[in-house]
Amino acid sequence: MQDPIPDTLDWLKAELDDALDEDVELEMSEPALSLELRKLYRRKHPETLDRRTYFTALIQLQAELIKLQDWVVDRGEKVVVLFEGRDSAGKGSAIKRITQRLNPRVCRVVALARPSDRERSQWYFQRYVPHLPAAGEIVLFDRSWYNRAGVERVMGFASEDEVGQFFQDVPEFERMLVRSGIRLIKYWFSITDEEQQLRFLMRIHDPLKQWKLSPMDLQSRVRWEDYTKAKEEMLERTHIPEAPWYIVEGNDKKRARLNCIAHLLGRIPYEDVQREPITLPERVFNPDYERGTLPSDLYVPGRY
Repeated sequence: MQDPIPDTLDWLKAELDDALDEDVELEMSEPALSLELRKLYRRKHPETLDRRTYFTALIQLQAELIKLQDWVVDRGEKVVVLFEGRDSAGKGSAIKRITQRLNPRVCRVVALARPSDRERSQWYFQRYVPHLPAAGEIVLFDRSWYNRAGVERVMGFASEDEVGQFFQDVPEFERMLVRSGIRLIKYWFSITDEEQQLRFLMRIHDPLKQWKLSPMDLQSRVRWEDYTKAKEEMLERTHIPEAPWYIVEGNDKKRARLNCIAHLLGRIPYEDVQREPITLPERVFNPDYERGTLPSDLYVPGRY
């Protein structure tokens, strides 16, 4: 990853001046959140980066992600990134920062709902295969086929025989993907017991984030140790040379996002793609054209 060139500094400053992070949004838009809970979270949460340092690094990394995107399209590469981890570990916020400035036609997110009855009768990996990338695409899985080794196993949705079969199959499945030309990268976002508890409490008391808490999420608190044992066996049995696991320390969300993006960029040997200079063509004026007046009721009311 290269340092930013001087020509980008003015743009970078403008982006920094424009940016708002979640801390600012929290203060402005969540009056129902307990002040005492905020104080508790801040007291127990590790020191984080100041906003300017964080945004400077984030925007520089996002500029590199655009270069990666251009290279993927130009070379016809296929990239798959899996994001796994405990509930509230920060997977979604990291994915959001990766995709924020990218073309959704190139980089897309897959977050599958629970399988249907028909899908449950299929080969386990079948419902994931249609979402794999074609040439020139990046696919980010917000949870993946590793559901079988985690929530399905812990919550009893998969039998021990099915879990055993999964552990037999998944290394070969991933080797097949890699042999087909897919670059497969796997991240596990790790947080402590206490940090997850604090984040769940924040969600419970935040009306804008309560939708993030499902019954499965709440059960994950009860079954913390079961999830820990399942995670340890999963990492041990599926950490293969062709598709190793990478653990992201997630207690500090800002550092987790930056570390994950920087590592992702370092795993792919992308290069700058030379482009022809873009010039804005002159507008064609037709002296006989007269712009019509549209009815006022077609316009959105200007309330702000």
